[in-house]
Amino acid sequence: METTIQDPALDAAGTTLLSRRDDGWITTLTLNRPDKFNALSVALLEALQRELDAIAADRSIRVVVLAGAGKAFCTGHDLKEMRENPGRQAIEALFRQCAKVMLTITRLPQPVIARVHGVATAAGCQLVATCDLAVAVEDARFAVSGVNLGLFCSTPMVALSRNMPRKQAMEMLLTGTFIDAATALHYGLINRVVPRDALDTAVAELAASVASKSPAAVALGKALFARQLETDLESAYELAAATMTENLLTQDAQDGIDCFLTRKPMPEWQGR
Repeated sequence: METTIQDPALDAAGTTLLSRRDDGWITTLTLNRPDKFNALSVALLEALQRELDAIAADRSIRVVVLAGAGKAFCTGHDLKEMRENPGRQAIEALFRQCAKVMLTITRLPQPVIARVHGVATAAGCQLVATCDLAVAVEDARFAVSGVNLGLFCSTPMVALSRNMPRKQAMEMLLTGTFIDAATALHYGLINRVVPRDALDTAVAELAASVASKSPAAVALGKALFARQLETDLESAYELAAATMTENLLTQDAQDGIDCFLTRKPMPEWQGR
């Protein structure tokens, strides 16, 4: 399945976020501020939150792809907008709103795949780290470069430090240095690096592979993955055992096991 991102520069309505349903069970959300390198304005964060909330309630959607229009994936918060609203109340509201979006992605039943090209900086790098999976082009670059402006990337740090080894995350945070896609892959920030002309195909193939699995198993597994990372080893096993029990009692698991034991073709999960 090949996906193509619409040219948002031609979007006369000025929509900050584009949503497209692909082949029934995959939805692509495209950050649509190409002239601002998809900086996360208040309006864009609000639009993203609305779409994610709607997707969470729509179990016919199996996978979400998060992309950026124009030359970049996302360059973080809109600094101009932030300077125009410098009061404490506005700033606190902005970061609460951004945190809510990041938590929603983490808690979404459906896996989210970042489709990365150009640069992903500050909160844009945070978005990549927050997504469950990420595919990037060879010339993509990543940074949490707020420290260069006198602003330590504290909120991006939360997601970054949960994706990468501590020393590497701290080096990025303290120096603001850009890393290339190969380094991001080595650090564990992304899953795959592909040539530019193969990006859509690689993302589509990964999305289709995930979407072909039992939605019940995927939702249970994604929720457990996040929860067990935040607890001790013994508690993690308790959570995992409870989730395995719940998963085993689903119709999807029972049908899958029966097919395995009787050597019948596995169920077509997409049709459920």
